Amino acid sequence: MEFKTSGGRIEIEPVREGPTFFYKSMTLHIGDVLWLEVAGRKYKVTATKVGDVWWVHLLGHTLQFEMIEPGATGSDNESGLTAPMPGKILEVLVIEGQNVSSGDALMIMEAMKMEHKIVAGYDGVVETILFASGDQVEQGAELLSIAKPVM
Repeated sequence: MEFKTSGGRIEIEPVREGPTFFYKSMTLHIGDVLWLEVAGRKYKVTATKVGDVWWVHLLGHTLQFEMIEPGATGSDNESGLTAPMPGKILEVLVIEGQNVSSGDALMIMEAMKMEHKIVAGYDGVVETILFASGDQVEQGAELLSIAKPVM
């Protein structure tokens, strides 16, 4: 899991057990109320997502995190983008033949009741789009392909 903060990008790998996440000396309990436990002390947390940014309120401080969605991974030929998990395509944001830049949103996918952006991993041209809005996809399904520009 990767976050963008004012201090740069931070990558963490929390361990999940049901509604509870563990990372180093922290435990986050997710339910009707969010509780963060640090070194044996529990704190109530409020979190709100606005666009791609999470606003987290804790101990009188407001923290802002932009979660970098894991939504796009290369296929075997490294020109395709695959579904990170089973889900439904909500919106296709590009057309075949369109030039895209690294980081551009290509599709919006719903999985596990959350929206995930499928983003370009490099500059190129959208070559093929294999799914449309409303289509169900399996984990690992190639969603579209991007041709790298010829130098």
